[in-house]
Amino acid sequence: MVRKLSLLLGLVFLVTLTARAQDKVEIFGGYSYMRFGSTPGSNLNGWEGSGQYKFTDWVGGVADFSGHYGSPFGPSTSVHTFLFGPQVSWPSRVSPFAHVLIGGAHFSAPGLGNTSSSQAIGGGIDTQLTDRIYWRIFQADYVATHFFSTRQDNARISTGIVFHF
Repeated sequence: MVRKLSLLLGLVFLVTLTARAQDKVEIFGGYSYMRFGSTPGSNLNGWEGSGQYKFTDWVGGVADFSGHYGSPFGPSTSVHTFLFGPQVSWPSRVSPFAHVLIGGAHFSAPGLGNTSSSQAIGGGIDTQLTDRIYWRIFQADYVATHFFSTRQDNARISTGIVFHF
């Protein structure tokens, strides 16, 4: 009997917890700049897109993808990341957030390619424009990559539009 009651209370808790989150899904897309920490360092421009599913008003799971491109060494270079992890945010008209993400990254240049693990830690601020549309004023991340058995310490800054569903 206690076990059934515990299960019932747990289900009720989960239903009320998920029912409280009004905007369960957030989709972000925008411009991104990366200071790629190779030797010598290089500036890459590109895009970033992410999706977040909010488990509560405060906590969600994020899938983050980005592509950065440039020609710092003559030939065209690209760095793509695919990262996943938790994000904590303050639900309000001006909404700060922070996340810790892990996943992978791929470096490509003519005749060269390497895929490695990657980690990112950072955050930013979103501000409400309409009921369902926010502007990500900025997102700043420290992104670590490990191409060709060498660690790169990269800085990434992004801005764009966030849609709440």
